[in-house]
Amino acid sequence: MLKHRGFPGRLPGTDFQFVIRRENRKKGATPITRRERFRDRKPADRRADAGFLAALIQHFGDEPFVRGNLDAGRLGWLIGREVKPVGAFNPADYEQLLQVDMAAAEASFPELFATDSPPDFGWDDDGWDEGEDEDEADR
Repeated sequence: MLKHRGFPGRLPGTDFQFVIRRENRKKGATPITRRERFRDRKPADRRADAGFLAALIQHFGDEPFVRGNLDAGRLGWLIGREVKPVGAFNPADYEQLLQVDMAAAEASFPELFATDSPPDFGWDDDGWDEGEDEDEADR
């Protein structure tokens, strides 16, 4: 399983996780299941979706990327809308290629593309160290 270095582990100040620490070798990858986003979702849930999508855009742009250690539950809120599979979709594969659909992302989350005042998710305040050694992160 590919670990995405420099990708935020969670939305700062919350328990909304964006990545998993290690792969499940017994059962395999948790399948990505599309989740419906209803209008009455809590603001914190909507902010977590926006933060995760912003991190995907910041980290990968519109280039294809491997699912790797990205959280299946968090991807489920975006899959099929702002995040599309590349090629045949295997929801339980750590090697599945995904890609951000920038047009759909801008339509759903226009605040992420605002040039005058984009949202601040506090990535710099999170204490995330891009040079952190993998073994040290698991301690």
